Amino acid sequence: MKAQLEQYMSYLQLERRLSPNSLSSYERDLQQFYSYMAAQDVTEWTEVQRGHLARYMLLLKEQGRKAATISRHIVSVRAFFHHLSVRGVILSDPSIHMEAPKQERKAPTVLTVDDTNMLLDCPKTSSCAGKRDKAMLELLYATGIRVTELVSLNVEHLHLHVGYIECVGAGQKERIVPFGSHAKAALTVYMEEGRSGLLTGREPASALFLNHLGTRMTRQGFWKMLKKYAREAGVMEAITPHTLRHSVASHMLDNGADVRAVQELLGHSDVATTMKYTQSARGRLKDAYVSAHPRA
Repeated sequence: MKAQLEQYMSYLQLERRLSPNSLSSYERDLQQFYSYMAAQDVTEWTEVQRGHLARYMLLLKEQGRKAATISRHIVSVRAFFHHLSVRGVILSDPSIHMEAPKQERKAPTVLTVDDTNMLLDCPKTSSCAGKRDKAMLELLYATGIRVTELVSLNVEHLHLHVGYIECVGAGQKERIVPFGSHAKAALTVYMEEGRSGLLTGREPASALFLNHLGTRMTRQGFWKMLKKYAREAGVMEAITPHTLRHSVASHMLDNGADVRAVQELLGHSDVATTMKYTQSARGRLKDAYVSAHPRA
């Protein structure tokens, strides 16, 4: 059983070319599922029955897991059994009737334009770290790229003179993403005055954004930095690195951008993912109408 699980993870990494975050998620879910099956004295994947899967889902509910978490487990388990079925390891797929619990659809958290501007103006550019932070925040808001994509950028991915970056997104898909004058100005200052200070006394690094050790900035490091500036800006929303990505999509659609253009910018494989921001925009329009129209 363990060998087939390891072979599947290799398949996801080498053939499906999933991102490190997706791989980690699959591995975490399937290791937990494997441990549960082993505790039930199941020694072969061919022995797994629908009843095993139903009891496993019940266990997750009893543990207080959220509907979104349980749905993710179901996706992981179903994908694994589909793989086993295609490879002929099992004759019938016991997971085929698994149904994900209904999830409450929540509108994405979006900052107002004023809050966004206050956040982007927080970094003090008198220090090298401040110049870096300003450049990272401006680029993130200018492009709407994911934080993993942001910290994965190398120097050669930045084309400052023409105003675009080469970005490798989910599924190792490459795309060209433009950025505007504010991001270009902040990046210029960082590249000319800030980055070299973070490299002082160290070997040149390929990473575009460096931490105080002169190595690549991490997702955790950026999140920590973002929360610090959110507090300084007085942004009361429960902000995450993805909040700026949500805000980019929402602000662009509010200002008349085409949905397909926003989809391409953000690297969404399905336009339905982008459309959720149009629903948020319609909600804000309705609120504005109710509050402002004399006969609303």
